[in-house]
Amino acid sequence: MERDEWINRRLHGDGVVELQLGHAPENRLTAEFLNDFEREIREMSSDPDVKAVLLTSPFKDFSTGVDQDLADANALAPDLNAAFLALYAFPKPVIIATVGLCSGAGMFFVLASDLRVAHARAGFELIDVQLGREYPVALMEIARATLDANTQRRLMLTGQRLGPIAARNAQIIEVLADDLEDLHGYALKEARKMARLPGQAYAKIKRDLRIDTIERIETRLDDELQPATHASRLAG
Repeated sequence: MERDEWINRRLHGDGVVELQLGHAPENRLTAEFLNDFEREIREMSSDPDVKAVLLTSPFKDFSTGVDQDLADANALAPDLNAAFLALYAFPKPVIIATVGLCSGAGMFFVLASDLRVAHARAGFELIDVQLGREYPVALMEIARATLDANTQRRLMLTGQRLGPIAARNAQIIEVLADDLEDLHGYALKEARKMARLPGQAYAKIKRDLRIDTIERIETRLDDELQPATHASRLAG
């Protein structure tokens, strides 16, 4: 699939925009894909015609995250931080319709969204511990803010996979759909409802709820940049 088809917009009226993530075959996260996603999210945040965003995928699995065989996964940390911070701080409603597996960093499309709809055969896992990888700053802080302590333990310290019922019980998802047609229909229905909410009030409340996490991410990222900036100045 060509790069210009990675992320496609579909307009549903009433200010609902479906953002279909199409990085074949399973939305593996690369620097280019993450950068394109971040740019799309930032553009929609300032577009007055966009009232709510519906995230979807045409693939069997929604996103399997970063390539497990990637030699230097840490090199993607800045791109992961930027993309998922932008999604988490997005001022408008974000509804996600998940199908198949959300794994590793791909889970953060779910965790950074506002309302989550899942197919009855969906699966959710955070496998970084199994791969010997740490979480980038934004991803760790989003996980801390959105998962309770027991779910953090189950997912992040063991890497176990949760099925849809366990994920709903852990409040990772809200709505379950038995088939793919229902999945999209339920998610679109929720997106239409949320698009009718007063936008200014929604943005303010969402910002107030998430500001501590957002500022903590920004502070930690600034702290990480300072040693590198200082070293580059010395080298220069």
